[in-house]
Amino acid sequence: QLEFITPFQLYFNPDLIFRKFQIWRLITNFLFFGPLGFSFFFNMIFLYRYCRMLEEGSFRGRTADFVFMFLFGGFLMTLFGLFASLFFLGQAFTIMLVYVWSRRNPYIRMNFFGLLNFQAPFLPWVLMGFSLLLGNSIIIDLLGIAVGHIYYFLEDVFPNQPGGKKLLLTPNFLKMVFDTPEEDPNYNPLPEDRPEHQPRDQDQNEQQHPQ
Repeated sequence: QLEFITPFQLYFNPDLIFRKFQIWRLITNFLFFGPLGFSFFFNMIFLYRYCRMLEEGSFRGRTADFVFMFLFGGFLMTLFGLFASLFFLGQAFTIMLVYVWSRRNPYIRMNFFGLLNFQAPFLPWVLMGFSLLLGNSIIIDLLGIAVGHIYYFLEDVFPNQPGGKKLLLTPNFLKMVFDTPEEDPNYNPLPEDRPEHQPRDQDQNEQQHPQ
């Protein structure tokens, strides 16, 4: 917005990425949502809202899995971008988050601007219809829905099918970076590291069982 850089330095361009080694375009194309306006704020609100609800809901305590979903979705969208003339994928990423949340909360009733009442799984399609009314291309929305469905199917549906198994395994290095290590149940902390109530408990035990 301050014109320090232009969208031409950010958009997804395979030729510039692989021939000119402008690797940053793999990331920056997800970060640009157009000029300030209704569409920009609309995307920001939905990105913040559903990213937060996923992180505090089904991904609570699973930060590494949350990051892996980001990487998996971004990878699939980038692959599709290699074969289609798509320059910015941020909106598709937002729709992916909305889709995953909506499928994991199928019984929540939604209200869209006070005009429509529907259950959560229809939300991505309502957003796509709204985008169409604004005159935007729905290819980006369809890409986000497709990638979100692939993730949801591989993570939540296929492992629970007869003969199915979990195919999306979060790499250990992500767990080491983002997840706090589990406490060892056999660990005995030093006296100065124990909670303050423990010495009182010990004093009570000594009073009940004097030597």
